[in-house]
Amino acid sequence: MTSQKTISISKLIGGGYNKFWHNKNFYRVVKGSRGSKKSKTTALNIIYRMMKHPWANTLVVRRYSNTLKQSCYTDLKWAINQLGVKHLWKTNESLPELTYLPTGQKILFRGLDDPLKITSITVDTGILSWAWFEEAYELESEDKFRTVVESIRGSNSSPDFFKQVTVTFNPWSERHWLKRVFFDKKTQEDDTFAITTTFRVNEWLDDQDRKRYLGLYRTNPRRARIVCDGDWGIADGLVFERFKVEEFNKDEVLARVQKTAFGLDFGYTHDPTAFVAIAVDLENKKLYVFDELYETGLNNKKIADRLKAKGYQRSSIIADSSEPKSIDELKMFGLERVKGAAKGKDSIMYGIQFIENFEIIIHPSCVHFIEEINNYVYAKDREGNKLNQPIDEFNHLMDAMRYAMEQYSIRQEYNRILPPIFGGI
Repeated sequence: MTSQKTISISKLIGGGYNKFWHNKNFYRVVKGSRGSKKSKTTALNIIYRMMKHPWANTLVVRRYSNTLKQSCYTDLKWAINQLGVKHLWKTNESLPELTYLPTGQKILFRGLDDPLKITSITVDTGILSWAWFEEAYELESEDKFRTVVESIRGSNSSPDFFKQVTVTFNPWSERHWLKRVFFDKKTQEDDTFAITTTFRVNEWLDDQDRKRYLGLYRTNPRRARIVCDGDWGIADGLVFERFKVEEFNKDEVLARVQKTAFGLDFGYTHDPTAFVAIAVDLENKKLYVFDELYETGLNNKKIADRLKAKGYQRSSIIADSSEPKSIDELKMFGLERVKGAAKGKDSIMYGIQFIENFEIIIHPSCVHFIEEINNYVYAKDREGNKLNQPIDEFNHLMDAMRYAMEQYSIRQEYNRILPPIFGGI
């Protein structure tokens, strides 16, 4: 016997998600702005439904397993506490895993970086009937998604039985496969419920949060369409068009190409500190982006600590030269080979034009780099004509890449202008 507890779901979750809460389509998809409470609502819904349906088990998926504990697992534990049923659930921090004690139903967590652990999933009680893909934009290919969906199988004689795959994400680019599969009417997957939500349905945001979101419409309208309205990033006028997201073995690539580039753009309160690590294949004109740092609120000591923890204390890092004091401090804190970018007149466009000679292959773990390159476009005049300069947004990692590649672009320019007698550089 379990004790009954009466709660008001509408008071608990607020408005904006009534259809989502009751939906039983096979695909239940929500793209939304930041602060739109989609993850918290999904967590509450899963806990509530599992306690109602004794045949249900849930698989929670993200692209990388090491991101699950601080996101979905934490949200689901929060939901258990909000529903006042902590005494009915067992938590396992090490796996992680959640078990509903009265029946033995489980919520399992897996990352797509270990596909064998997903294809071999079994449950002792009931059926693996539901899946939740959080931050689904991190999934670089539809094939990876389909592999997991195939794990949602089986049937049950219960009259209320249904299988469902819930997909939640913040949109970045209209070029992503999620748009074609779930939001374009002509190609939308059958049996799909798809909605877009915004921060406006979140009653729990405070005035400061709302003011910050609303301020973007004035200061950065293009970013506001993505961050505040949950719209797709528009790919028209992309600065870099020759790029793809593809998994690769970093060590194998580095051993083969044997050239690297590391760039750093400073930030602090509003703008992030942005660092990028690239393997450079000069012969085949390919750049392999394999690591990044993208974080606000980092002083120079913390920047140095983060990069040393990643193993870059001996790397030749090219940083924004407009902050020479910061560069000196980074050296003092152990990044002895950091130096300022040369920059100069027209350096932005020259750096962009040089990088355009390369195909850019991005490891799917570099999620912030993927977001920026998908939204880094050329500016336009009042008549909508493209200008020969990029917008001053979505450019922190793009600037870091430009600094990183400066050593190769300068070398190419000197080899072009020096006469053969000097042998270039």
